[in-house]
Amino acid sequence: MAHELNVSKTNPALRRNLPLDTDEIWQARVDLAACLRMAARLGLEEGICNHFSAVVPGHPDLFIVNRLGWAFQEATASSLLICDFEGNVVAGDGVPEATAFYIHARLHKTSPRVGAAFHTHMPNATALSMVEGEPLVWAGQTALKFYGRIAVDQNYNGLALDESEGDRIASVLGDKDILFMKNHGVMVCAPNIAEAWDDLYYLERAAEVQLKAMGSGRKLLPVVPAVADVAARQMREGDPESARMHLESIRRVLDRQAPEYRD
Repeated sequence: MAHELNVSKTNPALRRNLPLDTDEIWQARVDLAACLRMAARLGLEEGICNHFSAVVPGHPDLFIVNRLGWAFQEATASSLLICDFEGNVVAGDGVPEATAFYIHARLHKTSPRVGAAFHTHMPNATALSMVEGEPLVWAGQTALKFYGRIAVDQNYNGLALDESEGDRIASVLGDKDILFMKNHGVMVCAPNIAEAWDDLYYLERAAEVQLKAMGSGRKLLPVVPAVADVAARQMREGDPESARMHLESIRRVLDRQAPEYRD
């Protein structure tokens, strides 16, 4: 199901002229690799077809993304690619998956607020993209983390294999952070890698418990909107710091159990 990107694979001139070996950029590579590895451990990926990206620190016109053909569990800091918005691989061996490029390049280009974008077909959230109505019904506390932050793409349009489809997806996202893509999956967008990881993890947990409740056959009890709004604001106040600690925790786990992600 993966598709190779049919554009330039490298641009040596760009590779020579950009300082892409700073400590800050390497840390972003390490953090993104950690998220890919932990997503694989939690079953949030689908084969070799899902993709995470992050804007390169100091280079708002470049982004880091996982490479075509590598499963999340294989990701290392050095295996990730740095690409520009025109399809050039500026640093790294290999190419991005085509839909990864057309979705992420256009999203980062048209929405500079998006510092990291994680796209998955994780099972529970994707299941909610396949049913009628709004995906989350605000019946669980974890779901309230996303209250007021969700957009829904109602018009599945096939694979994103050109810029126009990437632009359409970015337009539907608008000023929201989470995009449920009907009949497809989800896109989680955040200012940085830590917050993208935190949202991805809790979005799947919220979807999982909602599906379990739906499966009981009993009527769900949504939180009243006024309380949902208060709870959502309470969560947002602590989210950046909580997300930072969450990312640190998965790095500690991987440092003990799979330290090669840092290679």
